[in-house]
Amino acid sequence: MTLPPGSLSGIRILDLSRVLAGPSCTQLLGDLGADVIKVERPGAGDDTRKWGPPYLKDAKGQDSTESAYYLSANRNKRSLAVDVAKPEGQALVKRLLKECDVLVENFKAGDLARYGLDWTSLKGEFPGLVYCSITGFGQDGPYAQRPGYDYLAQGMGGIMSLTGEIDGQPMKTAVAISDLMAGMYAAVAILAALRHRDRTGQGQQLDISLLDCQVAWLSYQAQNYLTSGSPPPRLGNGHPTIVPYQVFKASDGHLILAVGNDAQFAKFCQVAGKAEWSQDARFAANKARVENRDVLVALIEKIMAERTQAEWLEALEQAGVPAGPVNRIDQVFKDAQVQHRQMVCEMEHSLAPETIALVANPIKMSATAPSYRHAPPTLGQHTQELLREFGLNDSDIRNLQDKKIV
Repeated sequence: MTLPPGSLSGIRILDLSRVLAGPSCTQLLGDLGADVIKVERPGAGDDTRKWGPPYLKDAKGQDSTESAYYLSANRNKRSLAVDVAKPEGQALVKRLLKECDVLVENFKAGDLARYGLDWTSLKGEFPGLVYCSITGFGQDGPYAQRPGYDYLAQGMGGIMSLTGEIDGQPMKTAVAISDLMAGMYAAVAILAALRHRDRTGQGQQLDISLLDCQVAWLSYQAQNYLTSGSPPPRLGNGHPTIVPYQVFKASDGHLILAVGNDAQFAKFCQVAGKAEWSQDARFAANKARVENRDVLVALIEKIMAERTQAEWLEALEQAGVPAGPVNRIDQVFKDAQVQHRQMVCEMEHSLAPETIALVANPIKMSATAPSYRHAPPTLGQHTQELLREFGLNDSDIRNLQDKKIV
């Protein structure tokens, strides 16, 4: 089946990144049609290939070399195994760059200068190149030389001080959200830089830092501090400026009550059989509800325990009060809306006897929808294919193999 061209068809990306921030960025761009070449070290490859279990099962039902973690961020890429630490490998990368629009890397600041593959070394030879560097702390500043990890960014960037139970310890999110958001910001920056390149012919370096991105997506919580001068407290499942807007326990499970305005609160009070609450000066307006949070939440907790989760959700939906269940991951993928929106895609994989399930791209586009062309590649799977595509002959390839460059 021939797939329609994506929005980024004709854009070629050389991806020297690994783990999550860079790979999630390039997977997103690959889903939108870009040709992504994943450059990996021969014999080792992306660190996350080994980050398991779980691993993809092969035809014999045994664990393969591909972890679920790796599969999550490397769709729509072709893998080229090249040793960039050797001069011949560096020369090969530069040969590829002649036909690439973007380079993405997440080496520690300054590391690629050893190989002549840093922005300063390449910008003269490739003036139209968009060079995206993703690091923990950026290309400059007192922390620039530190290795960067999502966990560190979450802690240093403030989100852990806001996450967790009110009296509990600081808590990270269960997904590496600093990495993923850095990947998102990087993808946006790349698209903006390509637009600039198309207008001017001029490339540029993009300096994306996990810590910067974490600080940026503190969003209104950061603005609360900048406006008031007081650090926001940890509120568990509560919301800093809306009440009631949190998890409550029904008689048989948990649900989220998300009352966004006073009219919705009045409707909730009707459903709860407590119409008088909406007339109580302590609760009638959101500002008052925030000020009297502890009193109101205790009252709601008591009334919520009197009905089942299903009873509450049905009644609240009929009344137009935003509410929903707290789903386990298995329940997420059984949800009717998630299934309708096709949030799982199936792809053939060279190591699996049947198609593998991957989380689909959430972007819906009427003309150039995301497409799924390449399953997450095995290490070096496309090396010979790509080298021939870039003009090398069989003799050239054998020579590189003999020298263990590829």
